[in-house]
Amino acid sequence: MTRTSGSGHEGGEPPAEQSVVVLTGLSGAGKTAATKLFEDLGYATVDNLPGELLPSLGELVADDPARFEHVAIVLDIRAGDVESAFDAVRASLHARGIRPLVLFLEARDEILIRRFSETRHRHPLSGQRGIAGSIAEERRRLAAVREEADVIIDTSDLSLRELRERLFASIPTDVDPDRLAVQVVSFGYKYGIPLEADLVFDVRFLKNPYYVPELKQISGLTDLVRDYVLAQPLAGRFLDEIERLLDLTIPAYVDEGKSRLTIAIGCTGGYHRSIVLAEEIVSRLRARGDLAVAVFHRELEQA
Repeated sequence: MTRTSGSGHEGGEPPAEQSVVVLTGLSGAGKTAATKLFEDLGYATVDNLPGELLPSLGELVADDPARFEHVAIVLDIRAGDVESAFDAVRASLHARGIRPLVLFLEARDEILIRRFSETRHRHPLSGQRGIAGSIAEERRRLAAVREEADVIIDTSDLSLRELRERLFASIPTDVDPDRLAVQVVSFGYKYGIPLEADLVFDVRFLKNPYYVPELKQISGLTDLVRDYVLAQPLAGRFLDEIERLLDLTIPAYVDEGKSRLTIAIGCTGGYHRSIVLAEEIVSRLRARGDLAVAVFHRELEQA
């Protein structure tokens, strides 16, 4: 484990001990899943920040250790000149007494190609060279960063659960092992069920705001869609039943030693009903006070 600490400040109390992680690696190797894990652990996560702004981010993190006690900075090929951006942010942190833990995720070429094919996502370097050529070029550009990594994880044959375990073992954490971390994921069935889900609930029985012209283009995070969904009597009954189910099962999960629980809420497109109900479930779980709760709306980017 690599633990870092901020530099001293004149006057006042000593700075808080900090844990700063730089998460990097190949596109398709699992950085999105890793980022969610850090969020579950209470890390402030920064993803896809332009390379020119990374030194300023390093200064901000170092100058306010109480606010940025746990930070995960995602740095990959989208930053442009990755090696320069990596050197700049690391130098900015080192100058203030912080040594970040550098995690590099990678996978075999055939695995990456299959993942891009299955998800239909574009490789950041895709163009005339095709997927295989893009992966080769990305490996070349990230070679120097890989050499500087503290931990390199090959995700080719890892399940999402195994990836979580590998990452959890690599990073400093003071998370209470007896406190269940719950992630609620909203999703659209048309894009597939989240592979990491432990519990899956289908809310397509509710009337769909998609067919209301003034609601079609706005998400379940808006008051208009929320009010439309929750005004349906079945929505309230569903939420009450879910709450009773979780009141029954969460203590049993904890007794069995489970540290994380992923609850997936799905509707057709993952943009209206599932988002509203996921947010409501999160609100009820947080009111318990005994859980670490996070929410992720998977299809917002699709929209």
